[in-house]
Amino acid sequence: MGVFTADSGHEQVVFCQDKPSGLKAIIAIYSTALGPSLGGTRFYPYESEADAVHDALELSRGMAYKNALAGLDLGGGKAVIWGDPNTIKSEALLRAYGRFVESLAGRYITACDVGTYVADMDIVAKETRYVTGRSVEHGGAGDSSILTAYGVFQGMRAAAEHAWGTPTLRGRRVGVAGVGKVGRYLLQHLTEDGAQIVATDPSPAATEWMRSTFPQVDVVADTNALLASDIDVYAPCAMGGALNDETVGALGAKIVCGAANNQLAHPGVEKVLADRGVLYAPDYVVNAGGVIQVADEIDGFNFDRAKSRASKIFDTTKEILALSDSDGVPPAVAADRLAERRMAECGRLRGILLPAH
Repeated sequence: MGVFTADSGHEQVVFCQDKPSGLKAIIAIYSTALGPSLGGTRFYPYESEADAVHDALELSRGMAYKNALAGLDLGGGKAVIWGDPNTIKSEALLRAYGRFVESLAGRYITACDVGTYVADMDIVAKETRYVTGRSVEHGGAGDSSILTAYGVFQGMRAAAEHAWGTPTLRGRRVGVAGVGKVGRYLLQHLTEDGAQIVATDPSPAATEWMRSTFPQVDVVADTNALLASDIDVYAPCAMGGALNDETVGALGAKIVCGAANNQLAHPGVEKVLADRGVLYAPDYVVNAGGVIQVADEIDGFNFDRAKSRASKIFDTTKEILALSDSDGVPPAVAADRLAERRMAECGRLRGILLPAH
């Protein structure tokens, strides 16, 4: 299909199929330099296998950088299940997937993502030890969206301080695109901080939920209407590729900081943002709260400890924005450099042989 080559930099890409259950999955491991690769499972009806592979490759690379910048001793991996979760998801399919995860013997640890939930991870765990994002009843962290939203909010506060001199969104107009798992928690943080909010979501149920739960939120029809609004901060919280030539051209916000993965639609968008004076808080820096939360399960979950680690996203974002200024490069480039440095410096230590335990 021509979408996966050695040039992608991935260590391993595994295609998994179980015809009776309808499972078709791709597990992509970008790097294990810092430890076992950790990343969620996305269950989505891609238009083609090539699209599914592309998403797995992009998301797994993003996880390697995200985990490195979050200070975790974990590499980057991601899985996608190709299909509509509303029609083909079943216990048999999830358990078949779990067996493929187990077959990798710990090189990949899975978790929730778009289309998969805590209850799904409990089923996957019937077949593999290498799963996080489990329910509280089974010793897990529960909904990782809680700390994902908290981390995005901390990143947004850091960006606000960099842009305006104070770490608050009070009095600022924030545009939130997508109020799914993460966006709804982000609305709560922004409301408590005194921000004015404009929001949109294609789901009528989500729109109705916003109107009833946060009547003060200005709900608009779509992302185009959101971008046309007079906003100070744009928070993409839906699918990836939100920042393309068209949206960046229409963007009037001073800051972009949101929960969506892989927000830059193509290389070069980060420079266009910088040239237009838009401060971009790299997505894989600010949305790391969720992976911090699920990673904490590996040692036995403690919410307060995980939240304390997620609060450091504020400091990491500040460091990256300062490095961006000092090096004269866009924040995304500064973040890449910081992540690559940690992967190289700490990953190198594995060359020091330790005695067998």
